[in-house]
Amino acid sequence: MGQKIIALDAMGGDHGPVVTVAAAKLALDEIPDLELILVGDERQLTAEFEKHNLNQNSRAQIYHASQVVDMDEKPAIALKKKKDSSMRVSINLVKEGRVQACISAGNTGALMATSKFVLKTIQGISRPAICTTLPGINGHTHMLDLGANLECTPENLAEFALMGSVLAQSVEGIKNPSIGLLNIGSESVKGSESVKRASQLIDESSLNYYGFVEGDDIYKGTVNVIVTDGFVGNVSLKTAEGLAALVNHVLKSEFRRNWLTKLAAFCALPVLSSVGRKLDPRRYNGASLLGLNGIVVKSHGSADTSSFLNAIKIAALEIENNVPQRISGAIESYFSQTGEAVT
Repeated sequence: MGQKIIALDAMGGDHGPVVTVAAAKLALDEIPDLELILVGDERQLTAEFEKHNLNQNSRAQIYHASQVVDMDEKPAIALKKKKDSSMRVSINLVKEGRVQACISAGNTGALMATSKFVLKTIQGISRPAICTTLPGINGHTHMLDLGANLECTPENLAEFALMGSVLAQSVEGIKNPSIGLLNIGSESVKGSESVKRASQLIDESSLNYYGFVEGDDIYKGTVNVIVTDGFVGNVSLKTAEGLAALVNHVLKSEFRRNWLTKLAAFCALPVLSSVGRKLDPRRYNGASLLGLNGIVVKSHGSADTSSFLNAIKIAALEIENNVPQRISGAIESYFSQTGEAVT
C-alpha cells in the first residue's frame, strides 16, 4: 500500500517532545513508507527537530496545537475545554482523513473519551476497548479490555472477543485465533451470570472459542486472545507490572549481596540479558483502542524512546492491515449469522 501517515501527540506523557521526537526519528529511519505529523507546541517541537536533524526531513512535519491535556485531567474537562490540545488535534486529523492513525502517551481517560466523541464507534460496536499484547510462554497474548469499561454486559464481552480475534488475525497473521474468557475457574458452573452468558454468546459465534481461562493462563499462552472487563483487565495488568518490578528488584539485590553472588551474576549475564530482552515491557508498549472509526494507539505515559517507537510500529501495522475496516466487516458477518440488524 502507499504511505502510512500517522499523527503523534508530541506533548503527551511524562516526557513530551524529548521522547516523541526522538522516537519519530528512529521510526522514520526504520520505516521507509512512513510520514509523521507531530502535533504540539511549535517552539518546543522546532527545537527538538533541530536536535535530531528532522527539520530537513520531508516525511516529518510540525502541526501547532496551543494546549496540552494534563495527565491527571478529568476526561470531561479535557473534552470540553481542551479543543486545541495536541491530543484532540491529533484525533481530529484522523477524523479529517489527513492521517491514518494517531498515537498518544497522554491521559488514558481523556484519550478514550475524546476518541469516542470525535471518531465514533464502528456500527455494531457499543463500546471501544483497550487491547495490548502481553508476553507468554508461547509467544504473546492479546488481552482486552484493560481499563476503558469497568462494567460490561455479556454483549460487550462478546464484541471484545470479536475485535480481539480480528486484531490477532490481522496483525499477527493467526488464521483462527483462539479466544479465552477470563474467569475464576475453568469449570462452566463458575463465574458470575454475566460471564456465563458472555461465554454462551461467544460459543454460539463462529469464533474459535476455547472457553474459560484463569489468571495464570494469561502468561502461559493458553489462548491467543483473552477477554475480560476493564476493571479485572487493568488490575491484572498492573499486578503483573508490579510483580515484574519485584522480581527485578530481588534479583539485583541478591546478585549484589557479596563478591560470590556478583561472580554468579557475571556468569549468568548472558542468560539474564536474554531474559531481560524477552520480558522488556518496552517491547509491548502500545495499546490499541479497538472499535473506533479510526486507529488510535495509547502509549504508556512513562514511555521512553524505545517504548514509543514500538507504539508507532503497532500503529503502522494496523494501518497496513486495515484493522478498523476488518472489524467492521467481522461485525457485519456476525450479525448476518445471528439474523439481527447491525445497530
